[in-house]
Amino acid sequence: MIEVYSWATPNGHKVHIMLEECGLPYKVIPVDIGAGEQFDPKFLEISPNNKIPAIVDPVGPDGQPISLFESGAILVYLAAKTGKFLPASDRGKFETLQWLMFQMGGVGPMLGQAHHFRIYAPQKIDYAIERYTNEAKRLYAVMDKRLAKSTYIAGPEYTIADIAIFPWLRSWKNQGVDWNDYPHLKGWFDEIAARPAVQRGVEVLTDRRKPLTGDKEREILFGAKQYERR
Repeated sequence: MIEVYSWATPNGHKVHIMLEECGLPYKVIPVDIGAGEQFDPKFLEISPNNKIPAIVDPVGPDGQPISLFESGAILVYLAAKTGKFLPASDRGKFETLQWLMFQMGGVGPMLGQAHHFRIYAPQKIDYAIERYTNEAKRLYAVMDKRLAKSTYIAGPEYTIADIAIFPWLRSWKNQGVDWNDYPHLKGWFDEIAARPAVQRGVEVLTDRRKPLTGDKEREILFGAKQYERR
């Protein structure tokens, strides 16, 4: 059984959804990032960048246990393990991976910054709010244009690229986005949201998550503790 070290965040939900879609048995081990559990030395052995999610698969590619961090890498691994949601052809595979990298390098970091400066930052900095809100809208427009001519983000098939992007768009209101401006993306979003495995995946650990409103939680996530050398 795969062990999933995770929390109810977009990156955590990516892996929860993938496991549900693949039908793989898994055990969730909560890592409360607001309480600082991501800095536990045992977790750092699995995820040296102190980020969730991470997995431990007792039956790795060579039959031996393997641990992995970085949600994109985990999605690729699970796709390879199951033969699902990553096209077999070289062309389809690389087209999917480029959109996965688009999520990892653009959608996640930029929408994360939009969340931070619009909601969590102790000071409201107009320049930062405008910059990251505009970048969120730009990325939504890129995806909307793509989905005007493609059933799914990487092509005709549902893939790990869709699984990676979807959880980040669930907080569209926090990103300053109006769905009316992106009708093709909204149609895709609604279709993905209706998938039973997706619905199960985004519920994982949701009951454990608390609003990050306290000074202690903010210091852990955004303050000096985050930058301590370990």
